[in-house]
Amino acid sequence: MEALHGGISAQQLRLFIEKIERLEQDKAELGEVVRETFAEAKSEGFDVKVMRQLIKIRRMKKEELIEQEELLGLYRQALGE
Repeated sequence: MEALHGGISAQQLRLFIEKIERLEQDKAELGEVVRETFAEAKSEGFDVKVMRQLIKIRRMKKEELIEQEELLGLYRQALGE
C-alpha cells in the first residue's frame, strides 16, 4: 500500500472518500424523494408547513418537547396572549 505522511494509507483514504461521495449522492436522491412526497401530500390538500412542524416535534425527546411547550406558554403569557 502507498503511504502518506504519518503512516496514513492512500488506498484507505481513497476508499473513505469514495464511500462518503456515494453516501452524499444517496442523501441527495433521498432528499428528492422527500420533496416529491411533500409535493404529493400538498396536492392532496395537506399543509406541508404543518407536516414539517409535526415531523420536527415527533423527532424531539419527550423532555425537550415538554420544556419547549412550557417556555412557549411562558413567553405567550408574558406577551399577554
